[in-house]
Amino acid sequence: MFISFEGIDGSGKSTQAQLLLDRLKAEGYDAVLYREPGGTELSERVRELLLDPELHITSFAELLLFSAARAQLVSERIRPALENGQIILCDRFFDSTVAYQGGGRNLGEFDWLRDFNLKVTGGLVPGRTYLVEVDVATAALRRARRAPAGMPATEDRMEAAGQAFYERVAAAYDRLARAEPDRIMRLDGSQPLEIIHEQIWNDVQALLVRVRGTPPPARCSCTREAR
Repeated sequence: MFISFEGIDGSGKSTQAQLLLDRLKAEGYDAVLYREPGGTELSERVRELLLDPELHITSFAELLLFSAARAQLVSERIRPALENGQIILCDRFFDSTVAYQGGGRNLGEFDWLRDFNLKVTGGLVPGRTYLVEVDVATAALRRARRAPAGMPATEDRMEAAGQAFYERVAAAYDRLARAEPDRIMRLDGSQPLEIIHEQIWNDVQALLVRVRGTPPPARCSCTREAR
């Protein structure tokens, strides 16, 4: 099973992806979490380029770099893991390209981008995508809070794109969610983390029964020290 997490920077999607990974492992499932861009040596190097605030990258070059990193991740990590029966979680996938490059950068029509993305992934599409939604102002405040106490907030190349950019990204995500309601589950990111996680977990349990048709693996009965 392949699950992706989407949302604008500061939405809380990465936190929810990690919470789900931890829950799946605690329940005895073989699960792995990848981030985009990243997950392979090539993809991590591409990530450094894409987030470098000192580097000028044209919009189309940006799209191609994200796509190159994704193609490598799918070929080297995701497909082999799926073939081995693992549950794959991905912090961003091709919906990010449609939202950020298609919407935020005003680069290309959605239909063209979808066809292109399917070429990049060899037709691989997440079985479920969780879209964690918050307003642009809230997301900006959350990003600012990431800085250590007493230190000024620093922004990577994508985060420095500005409010209008993120408004376009959010609008693109809305369009995607309305176009694919069966795949994309919208979540109110202003809710407490625990409530969002339980909404995701309840949905994942239903998906696991539907996809695998079997109960979850037995949990380990060994004792653990309190932490």
